[in-house]
Amino acid sequence: MSISVYLSGEIHSDWRTEIKNAISIAGLDIEVLEPVTDHSASDDVGEAILGQEDRSFWRDHKGAKINAIRIRAFIEQADVVVVKFGDQYRQWNAAFDAGYAVALGKPLITLHDSSLTHALKEIDGAAQATAESPQQVAEILKYCFG
Repeated sequence: MSISVYLSGEIHSDWRTEIKNAISIAGLDIEVLEPVTDHSASDDVGEAILGQEDRSFWRDHKGAKINAIRIRAFIEQADVVVVKFGDQYRQWNAAFDAGYAVALGKPLITLHDSSLTHALKEIDGAAQATAESPQQVAEILKYCFG
């Protein structure tokens, strides 16, 4: 059975690679979908395609809307959505992705350190599983789809 998994969330660690490696080692038939994880490429896409902006609001607006095309399409396509929250930055976009997935009825796995449990209790409450490591996410996927 082939499924697709969208990996949303923080882009400052190698958690996606860890999950993809575990999927490969387990021989799972899983297509991994993900956002653009090059931070500057993601931030600059609006100006790169649609032209320069004098105001940061419009610069961010252009980039966010173009990125949203990919993100929404992949969340809608995914059979399962994994959202990783880190402790370095506020990840409003990750919380939005989790809410969007839940609104679409997609199974959601949240991934974060136990120190963030209280702050993310509502999002975790909507998830089908909450993991603390990429390995746990891979084990959940292996159990459900292996």
